[in-house]
Amino acid sequence: MTTQITAPRFTEPAPAERLERAAAALKAHNFAVEILDDVAAARTRVKDLIPAGAGVLTAASETLRLSGIDDDINAGGDYDAIKPRLLAMDRTAQADERRRLLASPDVEVGSVAAVTETGSLVIASGSGSQLPGYAGGAAHAIWIVGAQKVVPDLSAALRRVEDHALPLENVRSLGVYGVPSAINRLLILNAEPHPGRATVLLLREAIGF
Repeated sequence: MTTQITAPRFTEPAPAERLERAAAALKAHNFAVEILDDVAAARTRVKDLIPAGAGVLTAASETLRLSGIDDDINAGGDYDAIKPRLLAMDRTAQADERRRLLASPDVEVGSVAAVTETGSLVIASGSGSQLPGYAGGAAHAIWIVGAQKVVPDLSAALRRVEDHALPLENVRSLGVYGVPSAINRLLILNAEPHPGRATVLLLREAIGF
């Protein structure tokens, strides 16, 4: 029987036992997982995980923006930050180069829409630009995930995407880009074929959508 979760509960941090269940399931599926207390711990750990000078792509993420991790990477000067390079490029004339930069960074850092207690990660996207690196193109992927994103199973994860994350992302997209968002692409990662490539930092507090 699928556990029913209503949209308001998608904002509540999961308790410790549910975080532990999700972490154990992810580890069984070859994801590296760490449970951290808060955003400050995540910022420190991300710096530890990324080698100096690495080519790092930060995906569009409220978690990264609110935590300060986006600025740490793109304005800190410690890495070969890819996002500033992409923003400076012509989307038409340099489309092929932009596509290659997006597809295979040394490290891609972002978040997800949901983590299941059965060990899956769910990422929704309007453009799909972050998905190639997440799916396997990046040499190393790192996701920072607030405790409110932990759900029992894939059914609950998809409800979280549609009922909670999409409305909030739609407001953000209209404000930033002037266009609505949509779930045009959906990536479900059920396991990591290459142990050590993918790291999930689960926080005990809520952050992001």
